[in-house]
Amino acid sequence: MKTIISPSILGGSFSNMEKIIKSLDNSKAEYIHFDVMDGDFVPNLTFGPQFISNLRQQTKKVFDVHLMINRVGKFLDNYIKVGSDILTFHLEVEENLHDLIKEIKNKNIKAGIAIKPNTNWEEIKEYLSVIDQVIVMTVDPGFGGQSFMHDQVEKIKNISNYIEENNLKVDIEIDGGVNYETGRVCLDAGANILVAGSFLFNQENLTEATNELYNFFN
Repeated sequence: MKTIISPSILGGSFSNMEKIIKSLDNSKAEYIHFDVMDGDFVPNLTFGPQFISNLRQQTKKVFDVHLMINRVGKFLDNYIKVGSDILTFHLEVEENLHDLIKEIKNKNIKAGIAIKPNTNWEEIKEYLSVIDQVIVMTVDPGFGGQSFMHDQVEKIKNISNYIEENNLKVDIEIDGGVNYETGRVCLDAGANILVAGSFLFNQENLTEATNELYNFFN
């Protein structure tokens, strides 16, 4: 299976974002990952829909938007309108998840659900037949630059096995601490999308680093 690389702009400088988007636009990455944080669901605060809208004009890459926010239903339409291609919210929010999925898919946008490291994978089973991707968090959500949690690999395997056993078409995306070594472990466990942030932005050339990561797994 082809591996999709989804560079997370959280690893870069927001003051230099146009250059970052151009670098990623020139790379082999198919997705660009947006970590939206509200300072409530997670302790950190990043950006909102206007930020995504401003960047949407600069690339045709898939905008892979990860909503680490509460009150998803209240803000969902804003993130739909700004050009998100995939919208993923968290299993742990206290809302009707089926209603959120329906609203996203009614607008011809892919829907995903993310789960925190301390969430049992079986809690997502009832949604796997109606979503397009699941994000397995391999760090605690809220901050970039954290170390990969190896105890999450078994969760990836369990979700992958369930998807295969039930003939479902759901992508498994890994978010947190991805590099060459941990990425390979996740792919071997059944994932097919890798979010990479700090690892890529710590390299000298973002485009080249992204291409090297892509080539390594494809």
